[in-house]
Amino acid sequence: MKSALSQLSRRTPEPAISWLMKLTLDHPKLISLAAGFTDSASLPVDDVRAVLDDVLASPRRGRPALQYGSTVGDTTLREMTAEHVRKCDGSKDATSYAVARTIITSGSQQLLYMTTEALCDPGDIVLVEDPTYFVYLGITQSHALRCRGVKLDADGINLAHLDQVLAELKRTGELRRVKLLYLVSYFQNPTGRTTSFTKKQAALELLRRYERAAGHPIYLLEDAAYRELRFSGDDERSALAAGFDGRVIYTGTYSKPFATGARVGFGILPLEIFSAIARIKGNHDFGTANLLQQLLAHALSTGAYDRHLPILRQRYAAKALRMTAAIRKHFPAEVKWAQPRGGLYFWAQLPARVKSGAKSKLFQTALRRDVLYVPGELCYCGDAARRKPNHEMRISFGGAKDRDIPRGIERLGAVLRAMS
Repeated sequence: MKSALSQLSRRTPEPAISWLMKLTLDHPKLISLAAGFTDSASLPVDDVRAVLDDVLASPRRGRPALQYGSTVGDTTLREMTAEHVRKCDGSKDATSYAVARTIITSGSQQLLYMTTEALCDPGDIVLVEDPTYFVYLGITQSHALRCRGVKLDADGINLAHLDQVLAELKRTGELRRVKLLYLVSYFQNPTGRTTSFTKKQAALELLRRYERAAGHPIYLLEDAAYRELRFSGDDERSALAAGFDGRVIYTGTYSKPFATGARVGFGILPLEIFSAIARIKGNHDFGTANLLQQLLAHALSTGAYDRHLPILRQRYAAKALRMTAAIRKHFPAEVKWAQPRGGLYFWAQLPARVKSGAKSKLFQTALRRDVLYVPGELCYCGDAARRKPNHEMRISFGGAKDRDIPRGIERLGAVLRAMS
């Protein structure tokens, strides 16, 4: 009998994160350097308890927090969110950070999904970093979108290659199908690289130059989920500060910098697509959990959020240094990697002859040695213009226990040396 499942559901693969987590559960002794979890020891239990006690201190205060909220989010939290991002950018232009542009979501992942749903039809093209956040690639696959990969430099997207890809799509008549450029712009998942503000400006200029031939706006979707996990160096301004009004979709989260279990994210959107995304969100859940929004609003207003950030950054800096020391000690010299300035990840490039995919001897041997990494091939879109690389790995220090970081790297290093 023919399946009753929709085409969308049949196109939607099992997310890689699901089977990676299943491997962890199936192997109790496994040290997972794969999952991008945040550090459990740093979660602010006492602060959250105090904030919730305050929110629920009386029926007068508690009942509104336990009631439904609005689809686009609590007004106070939206105001604080817009102001928070504006201050991070050091911008005096309030227009790009208006409350009317700001929406509260169930994690930043929901905004990525809704934005794609609002802008893209099956067969449309999304430009992505090469490599990119593999969970977003699952969203594009479920929506039957085509992706084109754009090379990455140490400071973000390669502008010459972006221009080349856009020019090629213009020549083939496919530019009209290009809807957006997706960048994970801070401590990128998976490579840990950050896109400079100068490159964000230049990328927006390139997109604007090709808009007339496309016949519609081409948006920059900036995923800033890791922005506040910076533990060295200076912050980069977001694309919102570049002055390209109406072309930047900025998404951030309170989950990673404060409490991942809260699952509260946000977006600052061009006005022309705000209402479309709000309508879609109304069909999703007609509003992010109001109690969680009140938790974050109070954490921001009382200073609990800001007090937690330096503690978290110090914690990740220490874990990154621990992994750095272990990699230097145990990895073969021919493995290339860079020390991150923030985020949760190291990106390791192996010699081209050493395959690292899920079916590779390396991956299966590492699994038998009770250590898990994310195969780099998962982070590349299916782009016919190049062969998908299969000699890289993403290694996370975020959720790993302190004692497991050197042990896991030692095991992985032994496998790499045996394969070299």
